[in-house]
Amino acid sequence: MDMDGEPQLKNLIGLKIARLLRIYKMKKINLKKIFNKKRVLVTGHTGFKGSWLSLILNYFGATILGVSDSVPTNPSHFKIYKNLKKFESKKVDISNKDKIKKIIFDYKPDFIFHLAAQALVKKSYLNPVRTWRSNAFGTLNILDALRDYKKKVVVVLITSDKVYKNIEKKTGYKETDLLGGKDPYSASKTAAEIVIRSYMDSFLLKKNNLSTVIARAGNVVGGGDWSENRLIPDCVKAWSKNKKVIIRNPNSTRPWQHVIEAIMGYIILAANLKQNKNLNGEAFNFGPNSKKNYKVIECVRKMKKYWPSINWKVKKTQTFFESSLLKLNSNKALKILKWKCVLNFEETIKMTTIWYRNFYQKNKKKISINQIEEYIKIYNKRSKIKI
Repeated sequence: MDMDGEPQLKNLIGLKIARLLRIYKMKKINLKKIFNKKRVLVTGHTGFKGSWLSLILNYFGATILGVSDSVPTNPSHFKIYKNLKKFESKKVDISNKDKIKKIIFDYKPDFIFHLAAQALVKKSYLNPVRTWRSNAFGTLNILDALRDYKKKVVVVLITSDKVYKNIEKKTGYKETDLLGGKDPYSASKTAAEIVIRSYMDSFLLKKNNLSTVIARAGNVVGGGDWSENRLIPDCVKAWSKNKKVIIRNPNSTRPWQHVIEAIMGYIILAANLKQNKNLNGEAFNFGPNSKKNYKVIECVRKMKKYWPSINWKVKKTQTFFESSLLKLNSNKALKILKWKCVLNFEETIKMTTIWYRNFYQKNKKKISINQIEEYIKIYNKRSKIKI
């Protein structure tokens, strides 16, 4: 784009946000009323984010059907809560187009949250084909099924902060910034977004029964994550055996965000979209304050405050690309949805560390529910909109 075109684009974006703000002003959003007895399809429900999303939606009264090809870790947050009432689980590969379409048409969901993915950067280097099949073609299968779907449904397609072309931008990436991924995971998620935009413009935005949005979140933490090659899971797995954890990149900077914060963003977005068709086709970032980011070593030191016996050593071992700075600008969600992160860094790490301590002390049954309730109280005190 030429230099004269950039200010025009910024003005158009500003006008669009202003229009959305004029159309839609809300001071309270009753999530229990919106989701109670609604049928919700969650793909990737056995994963870290998917299991928390399913649990929170269940807390708000929704009936959940989860679809996943496997339980990705052991231990697993999903396994703790898999026997909840109004919660069904099906083992299906998201890349199986016919089975995915049949599930959508048979279940007739009121809401769809699509999270199913191969979500690890290192694993994407080891198996790039599977990563692309799950992340790009799996998303394509959901979208293609919706082309023929007649029932009214709200669809939230969750991608990643890694869809942005990472130039280590200090102010955080906006929804209008350039997309592009360097590693196979990031590239596959970027490809998924291109597919989403193509299907939106070609098919989905023309359908009166569909309301579809994109949600992007970043480096979430919290109890119940045991993924490989992630800082906090690596820490707790080592510390639970009284071993030192190896810190491979102590000076990497991340905007640490509790998983409940991002998940609540997805849910608030879906609830808003249900009541405001003008949000159809939009993309939203859900990240912590882009001005407040902390180094890996600061996170580990903070965890020690709530788990005093832990220890670590620094050893740079990575053989794959890993960005040292990645932040999101979430002003659009703040202005339009009135969503914001309400937990500070200290509270985020405290909640996360206490969850794992409870788990390894065999006190795990109600810890996630307790933290959801605790979070809602904090959110209603600190946010402009009540949930």
